[in-house]
Amino acid sequence: MRVRSVLAVLFVAVWLAPAALASVGNPQTAGLQVALRAQGLYHGPIDAISGPRTVAAIRAFQRIHGLPVTGIADARTRRQFGPLGRPLFGARTLRRGDFGWDVAVLQFLLVRQGIAVPVNAYYDGPTLRGVRLLQKRLHLRTDGVVGNHTLTAIVRREPLPVAPRHLVARHVRVRHRIHVVRQGEYLSELARRYHTSVARLARLNHLNPAHVLLVGTRLRIPAARSGARVVRTAERTGPVAPVRVLLDRWAAHYGVDKHLVRALAWMESGYNNSLVSPAGARGIMQLLPSTWRYVEMSLVHHRVRHDAAGNTRVGVALIHHLLRVFHGNERLALAAWYQGEGAVRRDGVFKVSRRFVADVLALSHRM
Repeated sequence: MRVRSVLAVLFVAVWLAPAALASVGNPQTAGLQVALRAQGLYHGPIDAISGPRTVAAIRAFQRIHGLPVTGIADARTRRQFGPLGRPLFGARTLRRGDFGWDVAVLQFLLVRQGIAVPVNAYYDGPTLRGVRLLQKRLHLRTDGVVGNHTLTAIVRREPLPVAPRHLVARHVRVRHRIHVVRQGEYLSELARRYHTSVARLARLNHLNPAHVLLVGTRLRIPAARSGARVVRTAERTGPVAPVRVLLDRWAAHYGVDKHLVRALAWMESGYNNSLVSPAGARGIMQLLPSTWRYVEMSLVHHRVRHDAAGNTRVGVALIHHLLRVFHGNERLALAAWYQGEGAVRRDGVFKVSRRFVADVLALSHRM
């Protein structure tokens, strides 16, 4: 009950008029913007501000689906988004493999705290690593589960240093925060983490930089310098329409359902061609170099240019191949995409793959 009361402020504004939301950023609005972006209707940044572009996209969505054109994302409008329209952030515990509005909000909150994750409403590996990093900095259990403790900490505190590129000149009173030194931490590492210098940390805490930091030492960490205040914003995203054109083009070329292709690409990258996973998967379809070479050599029989068009072509060629191998069975083809063709043949569909498959298929009906 305590956590629900803390999070209640996040729920209310979803039903407020857009004008009321425009002046302040509401994290729930980020989930709405992601859902609208997936539909190709919203082309602005994921910034949690219900400005004119967000309202216009809501109205366009409502007109397309025969809903009352109010510009307000009410429950009826959110239901029409399918899995991208539910549940609201804070309504459930989040774990890897989850998909929906609340995951998009979580990803937005991670990004605005300087933790780079894709914002596509899918709790994938990069999002898991981002949550664990957040939990580590909050001194919480690093289990990657966003439950009551992590939710409360996200809502109530501002625990993380943010990317220094988001700065605006504004005179504010300089304050200090306290950091308790943990095992394995060094002054140079802390200076990088908090976007300051070793000399400034040493001077502020009367330390000799050449000496080892003692575990448990309470360090004063300087706030924003030079009268600058950090402004938390989400990453700007590229236009969706050109990506959907590419996906539809290659879906038609290979005879694959364009809605399935759109949903798969969204789940993989949120239509972000610049995304690179820690494993080295790249682009809109998140393809590994080895997968790219396999498609070139075995499926298309020539080299494919490494750009957005090439990435979509290689990805669609691969899902077309998997659909053919599994006789048009979309569930098996998507499972093979996720866990490997050989693994599906040998072991069947893994439990972890079932959630991915179900989410892609559910999303495909709304794309």
